[in-house]
Amino acid sequence: MPVYHKQGKVPPKRHVQFRNADGGLYHEELFGRRGFDGPYSLLYHLHPPTQFTKVEQISDANVCQPIEDPLFRHRHFRLAKAAHRGDPVTGRRQLLVNEDVSIAVCIPAESMDYLYCNGVGDELIFVHEGSGSLNTMFGDLRYGPGDYMVIPKGTTYRLHVDCPNPSRFLILETPGCISLPKKYHNEYGQLLEHSPFCARDFRLPGELNTIDQLGEFAIKIKTQRGIMLYTLNHHPFDVVGWDGYLYPWIFNIHDFEPITGRIHQPPSVHQTFAGPNFVVCSFVPRLVDYHPLAIPAPYNHSNIDSDEVLYYVDGSFMSRKGIDAGSVTFHPAGIPHGPQPGTVQASIGGAATEELAVMIDTFRPLRLAQHALEFDDSDYPLSWSKSQLELAK
Repeated sequence: MPVYHKQGKVPPKRHVQFRNADGGLYHEELFGRRGFDGPYSLLYHLHPPTQFTKVEQISDANVCQPIEDPLFRHRHFRLAKAAHRGDPVTGRRQLLVNEDVSIAVCIPAESMDYLYCNGVGDELIFVHEGSGSLNTMFGDLRYGPGDYMVIPKGTTYRLHVDCPNPSRFLILETPGCISLPKKYHNEYGQLLEHSPFCARDFRLPGELNTIDQLGEFAIKIKTQRGIMLYTLNHHPFDVVGWDGYLYPWIFNIHDFEPITGRIHQPPSVHQTFAGPNFVVCSFVPRLVDYHPLAIPAPYNHSNIDSDEVLYYVDGSFMSRKGIDAGSVTFHPAGIPHGPQPGTVQASIGGAATEELAVMIDTFRPLRLAQHALEFDDSDYPLSWSKSQLELAK
């Protein structure tokens, strides 16, 4: 919900007659959150958006079920060489999940040849590799490496992957709202001067491509009871105009302006998004601390009240060795972690860091999903040991 936006034709007032050239009425739809008390947009369709001709269940595996795992320990998921499979929806591999968020990776082998709607959660898709287009009822958006795509719950969309270029996504799903942190806003909703981004950095849906087609158009909809197949008697991208605050949008991680200081800054200065009981942070190339006695490497810490997930994107990671781009680490609450032996001393005197990573902190415990075990590095909890580091050389 970055700013007010409008595309296409809309009437001068809400909820009034709005007619086409032949005198027929356009069909208004309120697309909103929290009943009538949250962010919303108003869309105007050529056809009623309710004209379903068939409804059927095609899968009851609608949510990621966590597995029972007796080992409470740090995890490293080696995903750099995971095989391509499926499309941007069917190819998702869930790694970690709780009541507030599901964390998955996706390395699709093909584009979506169908329309999809997540009816149970917002989606935040980070593009590690690849490019393509996000086609929605609000208009189209091109995406590329480093983009965060924010897709509100209930948005009908299709992700087209540019082939043969490989794609790799980090995907978060949440039943709540993905939003910008409140600490960056003033009382008017405008981003403050100290915010690490501004409204100019957001990419919003472009010109509408209104599709006026009758026939049978199937939409796979994720619901609380499974994946349903709803068939409409017209194409759902029949919107002639819309306006409001709720729609898909994109922010690129390279537009995040890091906040630095004389001594090491806590991870909270890197916060980019907020969700219910979790935050998302962006670690980007930046100048390091400039106090004469500064230690640029992060200090040891215990996440007493939060689980920490780190997705490694690119660059040289100051505090850790043996992690490839595309890997994921998981540090559960209450167990200390920090830089590996030797990295603290090596960081002193450095001028900048080139690391690029996405971090998710959750304030309720995460549990493993089945796919996580396929990529688990069982030696990771001992990777702070000097003897283990010697063996790794």
